[in-house]
Amino acid sequence: MEKNDYNKPLLNEARKRSRGATSAIDFSIPESLLGIGIGKKYVMQTFGCQGNEADSEHIRGLLARLGFVPTAQEDDADLILFNTCAIRANAENKVFGELGRIKKFKQSNPDLIIAVGGCMPQEEVVVEKILKTYHQVDIVFGTHNLHLLPEYLDKVMRRKEKVIEVLSEEGEIVEQLPAVRESGHKAWVNIMFGCDEFCTYCIVPYTRGKERSRKPENIIAEVRDLAERGYKEVTLLGQNVNSYGLDFSDRNYHFSDLLRDLSLLSIDRIRFTTSHPKDFGDDLIDVLAHCQHLMPYIHLPVQSGSNKILKAMNRKYTKEAYIALVERIYHAIPGVSLTTDIIVGFPGETEEDFLETLELVRKCRFEGAYTFIFSPRSGTPAATYPDTTDMDEKKSRLWRLNGLINEGFARGNRRFVGETLLVLVDGVSKTDCDVLSGYTEHNKIVNFRGPSSLIGTVVLVHITDAKTWSLDGEVADHEAR
Repeated sequence: MEKNDYNKPLLNEARKRSRGATSAIDFSIPESLLGIGIGKKYVMQTFGCQGNEADSEHIRGLLARLGFVPTAQEDDADLILFNTCAIRANAENKVFGELGRIKKFKQSNPDLIIAVGGCMPQEEVVVEKILKTYHQVDIVFGTHNLHLLPEYLDKVMRRKEKVIEVLSEEGEIVEQLPAVRESGHKAWVNIMFGCDEFCTYCIVPYTRGKERSRKPENIIAEVRDLAERGYKEVTLLGQNVNSYGLDFSDRNYHFSDLLRDLSLLSIDRIRFTTSHPKDFGDDLIDVLAHCQHLMPYIHLPVQSGSNKILKAMNRKYTKEAYIALVERIYHAIPGVSLTTDIIVGFPGETEEDFLETLELVRKCRFEGAYTFIFSPRSGTPAATYPDTTDMDEKKSRLWRLNGLINEGFARGNRRFVGETLLVLVDGVSKTDCDVLSGYTEHNKIVNFRGPSSLIGTVVLVHITDAKTWSLDGEVADHEAR
């Protein structure tokens, strides 16, 4: 392929944040590109969080508009695309491993297009590594310009050009992107993009740009459309959903206002992720306590129970403030399920700091958590912090923490034994087609026997047994809702 001027990411540019209003555009695919994928097949792998999964739904929507169809066979694909995550080193290493593995398909089919998108390309070091080592990659694009994928594919297919286009800008909001959703009853709905928190361990503010909120009327219209099409549940997505609307200059409208308006729609279930404790105000607690369709489940990352470590992480709250917030939530929303994120082995964490984290976990009575060993990310402040704790000790702390978290998992499940709960049926067991699986309003997994016709409906299930990570039950009412 011809060599072109590549647009690579620049970390220093990604650090910048402007005070100007965010622009928004209505997307449409140029007519000249429609149909360029007819007769061609693609495989896509998605790595990372719900935000990446939502992006992949839009990528599938774009490819469908171009005429591409999915296939499960890599050796039969005309396009292999990776939508990537940069939050931890393990995720990046998996992608590089996959790029090496699929090189053989490029060798046997020179016309195969290999594309890498998402968060990883927003890192300078990643793009340089791809250019130096993975010459089989044809397209590299970032998080701000996935809507331009049709144009990039056109360049590669028709002009035989390699495309490296990663924008180090704050990004704009692109409305009317097509989507092919994996589920017919649950949907991701982005309400905002980017992050302005700059936690010292996190690469997201650099890969996703500044915080930009979608207009509420566009979000409400999207959720209303989903409800009319039979969707039962939406999950509102943002790096910090609690800061939604803080960037508006033309209105005083915040996350609690959005939830209140969405609760008036006919959608059965509304969830959201992720919340930042510093922005979780009493107005939001009040809405969650009194408005319908809002699920009694909150994911509230704490990251550490040590004030020293929280300060080093730039989390902007103390453990005392976090515990007080949790108690207000429990008081206002009886029976609510709380889960969290926790990092162990952050640079400077002592045994005493870790014990404070264990104590916070006990006080907050979490019913689950995502737990991780600190992973240094190039370009973040924490990557330069002195770290004297050896990996064996970090693994030991993670093991001890997970033991306590698993007690909370089990305790949170046991409280529902003997109750009859509303369950949104997700699918069938991989090992037994007569066993169905779904989620309660409190986000608990329930396994039970029933016909596949119940998938995508809400049914009443009587809970008969509790395991550490799931519940067992029997259908109490087959009537679909």
